[in-house]
Amino acid sequence: MQHDGFKYRVRAAGLLLTAAYLAFAAWLLLRPHYVAWVPSPNLRPFGTIRADLRMGTGQAARHLLAGLGLLAPLGILLPMAGGRIETSGVASFVRTVFAGLMVSISFEFTQTMVPGQLFDVDALILNTAGVALAHLLVVPATRRHLRRRELLPQQEGAPQGRGELREQRPAPL
Repeated sequence: MQHDGFKYRVRAAGLLLTAAYLAFAAWLLLRPHYVAWVPSPNLRPFGTIRADLRMGTGQAARHLLAGLGLLAPLGILLPMAGGRIETSGVASFVRTVFAGLMVSISFEFTQTMVPGQLFDVDALILNTAGVALAHLLVVPATRRHLRRRELLPQQEGAPQGRGELREQRPAPL
């Protein structure tokens, strides 16, 4: 098949971009923050989100979108790095969201060792939701496009166009 090289290039690019993005996210999340006081960690789901919503629309939107967008690229990069075009959409979604959750948990637990950084369960919720949303918005349509693109070279002799392909029905017995 002539697209094998393309699959390997996409997969290699996905792996490289995923590694680069994870390094960037680690740099962003694991820098020390030296402050005069440190609040307690948030272990109650939606506690920080409720506090953000009380701040006002603009500031709440900025905080929530930052949480959703932080790991959202992984929703696209992880399936790209996997390189599976033929896989089930549900299986891909579950794998990607689970991997996003594990990355987010890793960052949150690692942050507890950095001065000024705290564990926040709402960050897990927002980061994982961002991975899920990015995956749902981009990956299914891209997979459909790639599958169609992969089938085209096999159907070179087949008639093209809207009305030219007709369903062939068997002759009555």
